[in-house]
Amino acid sequence: MASLIVSQLGFPSENGYKVWEDQSFIKWRKRDPHVTLRCHESVEGSLKYWYERNKVDLSVSKSAVWNDDAVQSALESAAFWVKGLPFVKSLSGYWKFLLASNPTAVPKNFYESAFQDSDWETLPGLSFAIETVPSNWQMHGYDRPIYTNIVYPFPLDPPHVPTDNPTGCYRTYFHIPKEWKGRRILLHFEAVDSAFCAWVNGVPIGYSQDSRLPAEFEITDYCYSCDSDKKNVLSVQVFRWSDGSYLEDQDHWWLSGIHRDVLLLSKPQVFIADYFFKSNFADNFSYADIQLEVKIDCSRETPKDIVLTDFIIEAALYDAGSWYNCDGNVDLLSSNVANIELNRFPTQTLGFHGYMLEGKLENPKLWSAEHPNLYTLVIILKDASGKIVDCESCLVGIRQVSKAPKQLLVNGHPVVIRGVNRHEHHPRLGKTNIEACMVKDLVVMKQNNINAVRNSHYPQHPRWYELCDLFGMYMIDEANIETHGFDLSGHLKHPTQEPSWAAAMMDRVIGMVERDKNHACIFSWSLGNEAGYGPNHSASAGWIRGRDPSRVVHYEGGGSRTPSTDIVCPMYMRVWDIVKIAKDPNESRPLILCEYNLFSQPWHSINPRVFYCNNVRYSHAMGNSCGNIHEYWEAIDNIFGLQGGFVWDWVDQVENPYLFLRPFNDIENSFLERTKCIAFFFQALLKDNGNGSKYWAYGGDFGDSPNDLNFCLNGITWPDRTPHPTLHEVKYVYQPIKVYLRESTVKIKNTNFYETTEGLVFEWAVLGDGCELGCGILSLPVIEPQSSYDIEWKSGPWYPLGASSDAEEIFLTITTKLLHSKRWVEAGHVVSSTQVQLPSKRDIVPHIIKTKDDVLSTEILGDNIIISQSKLWEITFNTKTGSLDSWKVEGVPIMKNGLFPCFWRAPTDNDKGGGPSSYQTKWKAACIDEIVFLTESCSIQNKTDNVVKIAVVYLGFIKGEDGTLDESKKASALFKVDMLYTIHASGDIVIESNVKPSSGLPPLPRVGVEFHLEKSVDQVKWYGRGPFECYPDRKAAAHVGVYEQSIEGMHVPYIVPGESGGRADVRWVTFQNKDGCGIYASTYGKSPPMQLNASYFSTAELDRAVRNEELIKGDTIEVNFQVNNAFLFSYVLCTCTFAPLHLYESEANPCTCSSPLTGLLILNMKVYDWPVVGIHPHKKVLKNHDHSENPDEVPKEWPVLFSLKRETVKKGSIKMMVTRNLSFIPLLCYCFVVVVLQVHLDHKHMGIGGDDSWTPCVHENYLVPAVPYSFSIRLCPVTSATSGQNLYRSQLQN
Repeated sequence: MASLIVSQLGFPSENGYKVWEDQSFIKWRKRDPHVTLRCHESVEGSLKYWYERNKVDLSVSKSAVWNDDAVQSALESAAFWVKGLPFVKSLSGYWKFLLASNPTAVPKNFYESAFQDSDWETLPGLSFAIETVPSNWQMHGYDRPIYTNIVYPFPLDPPHVPTDNPTGCYRTYFHIPKEWKGRRILLHFEAVDSAFCAWVNGVPIGYSQDSRLPAEFEITDYCYSCDSDKKNVLSVQVFRWSDGSYLEDQDHWWLSGIHRDVLLLSKPQVFIADYFFKSNFADNFSYADIQLEVKIDCSRETPKDIVLTDFIIEAALYDAGSWYNCDGNVDLLSSNVANIELNRFPTQTLGFHGYMLEGKLENPKLWSAEHPNLYTLVIILKDASGKIVDCESCLVGIRQVSKAPKQLLVNGHPVVIRGVNRHEHHPRLGKTNIEACMVKDLVVMKQNNINAVRNSHYPQHPRWYELCDLFGMYMIDEANIETHGFDLSGHLKHPTQEPSWAAAMMDRVIGMVERDKNHACIFSWSLGNEAGYGPNHSASAGWIRGRDPSRVVHYEGGGSRTPSTDIVCPMYMRVWDIVKIAKDPNESRPLILCEYNLFSQPWHSINPRVFYCNNVRYSHAMGNSCGNIHEYWEAIDNIFGLQGGFVWDWVDQVENPYLFLRPFNDIENSFLERTKCIAFFFQALLKDNGNGSKYWAYGGDFGDSPNDLNFCLNGITWPDRTPHPTLHEVKYVYQPIKVYLRESTVKIKNTNFYETTEGLVFEWAVLGDGCELGCGILSLPVIEPQSSYDIEWKSGPWYPLGASSDAEEIFLTITTKLLHSKRWVEAGHVVSSTQVQLPSKRDIVPHIIKTKDDVLSTEILGDNIIISQSKLWEITFNTKTGSLDSWKVEGVPIMKNGLFPCFWRAPTDNDKGGGPSSYQTKWKAACIDEIVFLTESCSIQNKTDNVVKIAVVYLGFIKGEDGTLDESKKASALFKVDMLYTIHASGDIVIESNVKPSSGLPPLPRVGVEFHLEKSVDQVKWYGRGPFECYPDRKAAAHVGVYEQSIEGMHVPYIVPGESGGRADVRWVTFQNKDGCGIYASTYGKSPPMQLNASYFSTAELDRAVRNEELIKGDTIEVNFQVNNAFLFSYVLCTCTFAPLHLYESEANPCTCSSPLTGLLILNMKVYDWPVVGIHPHKKVLKNHDHSENPDEVPKEWPVLFSLKRETVKKGSIKMMVTRNLSFIPLLCYCFVVVVLQVHLDHKHMGIGGDDSWTPCVHENYLVPAVPYSFSIRLCPVTSATSGQNLYRSQLQN
């Protein structure tokens, strides 16, 4: 049998059998799973190792890199992780590499020592770098990444995989150190995707699957001796696809290769092979009984039954926390706190064939996420003379996980899970890890009150668990099992229901538990994710409960309430439904949401405007989400049985596409051409931007098919771990110090379970109408965990300030900060901050304009009425169109293009969720995005020396109307808007709007007005919520105050654009240029605060662009044509807008174009033998085409391209043509954007939702029903001599 396996290893047999397509053949010669081994030489060496290794803190995170430097950083991390381990050698580095298209194309006998691999470095026409290990080969330009969420990237035909199965061939060389003479050699792969076989010096040494767990083989007999000058050759053949791929259908990038470290371990002939640390507590936690299971591996020369005769097994605990409390040299050995001794007559454990050690620890320092106290466990094996033969060690925490009715307990307390889901992902490295980047994740998590992580959806790098132990992070460790794509099959059962898959699934669960069983951070084992439910899950749950009853079992599949889970763990369940479960008397388990508040949109929602290569590209915008999360946490904080959840998910998963994609060695030139084209697309687009910047790539950007596009962009941080605005909201709902105003009492509650407030400082600040009235330190007694302290608000230090203020609104903010630095943050860090509104001594009354005796100057010129006041300001109002065409302040143009009603927003991700029932579908079906407003009437209602009143009636029609009105059209109007402009001599304009939507319209995106300002008016200051982006259903973290920001700074650069950058509950706002000239806007009368949005990007532009980098400022383009016979037009960049393009043949002869373009177009055309590179308006990549022979001939396979063709309509006029022919015109085209600033002031703005992304998920109280609305807005000029605060107060009634 062995010879048969050897002959078939890596290559199909004559009868077609392939080991990588046999779900019953999952490993060969692979050692049993076990904990991570360190192979120390002494106790002192082990303690010194951990002393240095534990010195990880905030400073390490500052060296995290996300660009090309990460390749070197990964190698440095690999070296760091084995530093101080004399019997561990990292093989990570630069390996010889070749990628074959399939296993049959692998070079013959490439694994032989004599094989010549010198030519692997280059291929004709392309330069190949030697591959780095660890890495995913796709991240170095070989093959291509594939992103899918549910669907498998190959036909669903288990256990078979495509014949076109990219196969990586690796070779490297190593020597055995002389110090290892006489010892056994283990070859340890920490993870390889997806299956692989390995040879040492031409001898096959093993085969393994499971791309997220180690594979270890003994190679002692196959290596050259330490004294030999011969280099050992390690050859590895990695299959991109295997039957194991059917168990790895997670929602992330499919990447291949040796993506974690490869190690050589040196062990004595008899060595410590595995161990399991357990602790049991006294009822009052005054001491802990320690149990330690130890397995010994014996050589063939040493019978197992004489181990206890010839060897001694000992263990001890050392208090690692005490090492850093003293200056100077540390006596590590003196930190011993417990000895653990062999019990020669233990109670037999069924199936356990090792040795049991026992001990007792008095007054243990318990581990929790709040207090991550750790001990160092050291296990030694001595020979009969007392000499240390082997030594192993790890960090352990003393803690207890248990269950109570509707509660999960840690050390007897029902801790609340404030968690996130985390994929292993680096934008440059893919699945490869870097020390500093993992630390960065934990630093940002801890700084934002996150205390738990779910390893979605597979076991992660071993160092990640150590860091979570050190930083304090509760963890669900999840088996590498997901078969989501089987949901789409009507004839195949999930593998969990098939006996033939039982061994493979069980192997993955066992491998996870055995590797990670000593980590204190893990409170639950997970059976996997989205893999259906069946007997194989039941068997896995039973095995875990038997092997490790000290933790709970988690599994969501089958409805989240099966017998195989100890936690009710639903995904994306509505808040009212989780409340029902919590109140169900028949449900005794706690509810912890394993995924909630998804930041993504379903892959099956089609947007026909986007295509890519030969695949339909589906709309899948990400970013602005996380609405309603505060409602979940109001329930969690107040309802027994609800114990938290894990946000989906941590980071936007994107790849850095700035690579030339390399073809396979043996694939035809057509593939090469396609590959080069794609690579050129990435780089040419960036080059044309002129700034050398890179962009984040998502599914489909590598020509991968099938793909689920940007469904991977659903994190609360960007790929470089810069927080999304949503992270502020997460931090707020997760904050441990809560502040409430209950009638006349301010209640401050410490929701921690172990931490008092002794290490916190409380600060208070009180604002009146946005102005700080006072601040100070709040003296409080120490608040114990799960306790609160009440203050009568009138007895607080803020009360006299508020009582003496005439402010309309008074807000009290209480902020808690750290007094001392911690591992993850410096002193002064804000832990919690809450704002409450205090009762005001005055009633809120409608705002009014306090009129002045100033006199208006009014001049009527045709259809325009020009209204001004001295030289302070001037307004031009078009009485024909009913628009405010311009507004100048001190002679400086401020406003242009009018002020109009607005009901449309660029759809967010959640707006698109739900297919035909989505908000976007309903909006577009109702043509809300295509509304233009025509003026039914405009009349001057009143005109005096002090006031001019103009009444305008707008009718909103679907775009395409000819711009005229007759009685028959009025009935088809979607909106009727009455706007009354009252223009005061003071410069104030009060706009009273009455909106009447037609019946049958869906909930509206917004109800408000929009106008355009000059680009120079780029400073915004507002009184409302901020300073960061917030929306009606995501604003709890945003405090009311006065904030300043540039217009550039208001933009949130979500990878895929949409509605963004809003600020909620705005009372007033000013827009000013550098000299202080601008306009002021505020609510007026009884109107509530507004939703503000100000951006250089129009709503249409945010809807059009599929990347942040594609956004073009402004909504009009001016093009200047000049006659020049020597050149052709080049690099024409146009934007998709509703406004026509303005074309000028010369300054003296302006003309307009009646055919505005759609889509981003980049055209690089040159004369004769220079190539033409084009990109379709729908982003379809085109191959290079040489026009030297027939410059007017366009390949038939090309879609319609943009070209300029001069056609004289009349003298001084040019008509823009969109044609299939690339006409060579004797013109040089200069193209530039007229940048304007678009402002939205919304009376109502629909929430952004976030419960899930495949159904309309905005809660009812945040919808904007299509009913009549009335609201008023005040506008007035502002200069450097005035302020928004004073203008606002000027309209308050005394």
